[in-house]
Amino acid sequence: MSQLFTLIVVFLAVFTQSLTGFGSGLVSMAFLPDILGVKTAVPLVVLVTATLEAILLLRFRSAFNLKAVGPLILASIIGIPIGIRALGSLNEKVLLTVLGAVMAGYALYALSNLKLPELKHPAWALVAGFFAGLLSGAYSVGGPPAIIYGSCRGWKPDEFRSNLQGLFLVNDVLSVMGHGLSGNLTPQVWRMYLLALPVLALGILTGGAVDRHLDPRLFRKMVLILLVVMGLRMMLI
Repeated sequence: MSQLFTLIVVFLAVFTQSLTGFGSGLVSMAFLPDILGVKTAVPLVVLVTATLEAILLLRFRSAFNLKAVGPLILASIIGIPIGIRALGSLNEKVLLTVLGAVMAGYALYALSNLKLPELKHPAWALVAGFFAGLLSGAYSVGGPPAIIYGSCRGWKPDEFRSNLQGLFLVNDVLSVMGHGLSGNLTPQVWRMYLLALPVLALGILTGGAVDRHLDPRLFRKMVLILLVVMGLRMMLI
């Protein structure tokens, strides 16, 4: 049953990112730690999301802006190994509490429709990139800092989706390497990843088909509300 639930979560996560351009890590980590444990869920999600992001980056490659996303990528390289080290050294209860706080906090921020400041100073890209790398290495949820930064910079929708895929892909490839060196890519992780590949393909195809009929804004709002509930639950268990 745990394998079946894992594959259902992977499908929902891939479907979400295919529609909105982000969210696969957040959706996956809202459920998979309960099913597999944090230290198995994180490297599995990194493998799945890296595969997904490579496909989506290819799809949106014409809008990719390396100049805009380059500083984020460079700073994230510093944060990733620190996050991976935290995963191996911290108590799972602490990890779940921090992960829940990140998820619920980001979802509440996104639902609030606050007017965002313009982040013109280049140092903000380094700050956002570092925390994206840190969260990516520790929890495979590096999206929130990058999403907030891109929103504050006023990236256009296609550029937003493409830039995020580029950053996430670099983060996840480096995270895969780090998890490999740390011994986190266990046979169980690889077995679940191979089982998830057909589900990943189905999620991409379904997301592309539904995109023409479902309002992405409404779907995104539903996902964010779910993340608030799951984040609070993680903080309280």
